[in-house]
Amino acid sequence: MLAPDLLSASPLLLPALAGAIFVLAGLVKGVVGLGLPTIAMALLALMMTPAQAAALLIIPSLITNIWQIRPWHTLGPLLKRLAPMQAGVLAGTIAGSLALGAPAGAWATLSLGAALIAYAAWGLSGAKMTVRAKDEGWMGPLIGAVTGVITAATGVFVIPAVPFLQALGLERDELIQAMGISFTVSTIALALGLYFNGRYPVSALGLSFVMLLPALVGMQLGTALRKRLSPAVFRKCFLISLILLGTHMIVYELLAR
Repeated sequence: MLAPDLLSASPLLLPALAGAIFVLAGLVKGVVGLGLPTIAMALLALMMTPAQAAALLIIPSLITNIWQIRPWHTLGPLLKRLAPMQAGVLAGTIAGSLALGAPAGAWATLSLGAALIAYAAWGLSGAKMTVRAKDEGWMGPLIGAVTGVITAATGVFVIPAVPFLQALGLERDELIQAMGISFTVSTIALALGLYFNGRYPVSALGLSFVMLLPALVGMQLGTALRKRLSPAVFRKCFLISLILLGTHMIVYELLAR
């Protein structure tokens, strides 16, 4: 955790660091197709509360994920298929936000660290599961609701949504579009949760808009970089970094008690 005295020494330091983080988060998304909210939350939480980090995340996450759900002509059937899951995401996030409050304090940092480690460990394990068509109907809303509660607690909305979507047997382009749909709904739901808890002031919205530019710059860099390196190798480095960040958060909070 960065020292508050260091951040308060210069009023421009925090926005500059946040901008650099969104460039990096956008770069990761440009290379592997996901990871902007995850890496942004992980690094921003080193400088501010998870609730403040989530407030900055809203606009960059929303715009980049709306961009990801293209092409529009294939959106309808996939959106209809995923509607029960997304209803669960919305309900779980709102319910979790009302029950838990905005993510803040040691418990939120510990939860965020644990979520990062769990997601990265699953990704590195190479574990794969398959969801049968007859089970998708009841599993979708359940997975969505669990994802929503985790989103409300941590600001991260990849677990267990991404493993579930990967288990549906979607084609590559369909999977990317499906993740865009899920992340868009999660972002809107998170914004509503922050608003209901009085943790989404107009000033945060303005700064969140400012952070959109570095996020888009990072995505452009990542898209260009993807042509020059192996996405699989980059993804492995990304996941290992998440484990290190998550471990740091947990150890820091436990030692601070």
